Amino acid sequence: MARDDAVVTTIDLNSDLGENVPDRIVGDDEAMLRVVSSANVSCGFHAGSPEGIRATLRAAVAQGVAIGAHPGYRDYEGFGRRATDVDSATLQAHVEYQLGALQGLAAAVGGSVVYVKPHGALYNTIARDERQARAVVAAIRAVDRSLVLLGLAGGVVLDIAEHAGLATASEAFADRAYTPEGLLVSRSEEGSVLHDPQLVAARMVRLAQEGVVRAVDGTDVAVRAESICVHGDSAGAIAMAEATRAALEAAEVTIAPFAGPRA
Repeated sequence: MARDDAVVTTIDLNSDLGENVPDRIVGDDEAMLRVVSSANVSCGFHAGSPEGIRATLRAAVAQGVAIGAHPGYRDYEGFGRRATDVDSATLQAHVEYQLGALQGLAAAVGGSVVYVKPHGALYNTIARDERQARAVVAAIRAVDRSLVLLGLAGGVVLDIAEHAGLATASEAFADRAYTPEGLLVSRSEEGSVLHDPQLVAARMVRLAQEGVVRAVDGTDVAVRAESICVHGDSAGAIAMAEATRAALEAAEVTIAPFAGPRA
């Protein structure tokens, strides 16, 4: 049953971009930028190259898409999807370095970074690991306290960030399966990534209208989110993003960035 307090009329649609290099093309950034309202742009540690990242940033500015930094573990070979037990000081420095690099490239093409969404294994780790979450929050505070932190709905990092004075936003995933606890099913498990555009779109309309997502065991998980992610490197990513946007707009949900450009 729908809950009146769960209904949303405006939501952000984001995707992970800036991850291509000539010998590892994982997505169509220009096509995705015509669909989404926010772009999580790689900072180079897990994927991408300076020239490719710059091109994605330029395209985002041209499309009027909000820019977010997408820092990850220093794991280019594993695409940032391997959990890493890095010490806090090192992790903080690595995130600070990535944020600074993306801010510089964004400024060079007339844009600005307005939020941070950690990538891959780092994103999942800080949803439950307080030590690493505190290091990421410390890095954001040290570089730019006005940046909004985008994280998994219900994740511990959002509480830590809020207590540290940062603005936060919660995220749901259109193309990922959920556990009954509200976490993402590990990519190592079958069925963890969804590919049916109509199924994905229907799930996200239900999220907007009822505030729930169906978990892998058939139960409904309560999820409050200001933004929805469609991974740019998923098979059929553009079709899923287009179907999700069309279905949300048909349900009278406005697509708009959760973090606006700076004056």
